[in-house]
Amino acid sequence: MVASDTIEKGDIVWLEYDAWTVNPNGTQTLFDTTHDEVAKREGKFEEKKVYIETPVVVGKGRLFEGLDTALIGAKTGETKEVIIPPEKGAGVRDPRLVELKTEREFLRQEIDPEVGMEVSISGKRGIVTAVSAGRVRVDFNNPLAGKTLKYVVKPVRKAKTPDERVRAVIEMDYGLGEQFKIHLKDGAAEIQLPDVCKTDEKWFVSKFRVVADLRELTDLKTIRFLEEYEKKETKPEAAPQPKAEETKADSEPQIPAESKPRKKATATKATKRTRKEESAAPREKAPEEL
Repeated sequence: MVASDTIEKGDIVWLEYDAWTVNPNGTQTLFDTTHDEVAKREGKFEEKKVYIETPVVVGKGRLFEGLDTALIGAKTGETKEVIIPPEKGAGVRDPRLVELKTEREFLRQEIDPEVGMEVSISGKRGIVTAVSAGRVRVDFNNPLAGKTLKYVVKPVRKAKTPDERVRAVIEMDYGLGEQFKIHLKDGAAEIQLPDVCKTDEKWFVSKFRVVADLRELTDLKTIRFLEEYEKKETKPEAAPQPKAEETKADSEPQIPAESKPRKKATATKATKRTRKEESAAPREKAPEEL
């Protein structure tokens, strides 16, 4: 049996989990999971979501307090169930965060508000809970506020090497951690970006969070991001191949046209005229005739 590692504050750990809200009537509703089969079974499957173990930082206040506390001292490879009351989860509901807005505010943004719709107003995200008489009620509380949560969680492994910690930070803050090329030497990190980052607006925002987390969670003194652009060589275009018909015509020997036999030459008018002129010329008299 492989020995389990105990999780300590500040560790970066990959987790598998199923997360539920516990309803007042005792039923449970799934709101997050790393297992696609659980999501499908509960009718919560999302086609675009990747269901895979996820890295988290333990003991830094980045998780619900109840979950953070439960993970410290846990061992990798062991599954545990954690019940989290509202005050140690998403907090209690604050009635002051429920606001009435005019329907006109939504129409200016070309939004037709409906109950259950998630909206963003003045930089705050909320859920539409009622629409009536030109008024829209929006709840800006965390959707999990006031609810008891249940986590079935399994720490899979810890980031032990500097390379694993750097890659885990990138995965947490942006994603695609395995596509980055990382070179560490003498307290410096050179991180070569995959091609997708060059045009991804999400990366432009995430980069600053990645840098902040690398400074906090690693001993790196220098962080460099490298973008590589290769000039693609253009191959000369191949000469166009002759068509089959043209090739056939060129390869066949040319047969000369059959020549017609010449007709015998006939005297032309000019020839006849010359003969007449010759016959009409005066004949010189012989000396005897003089």
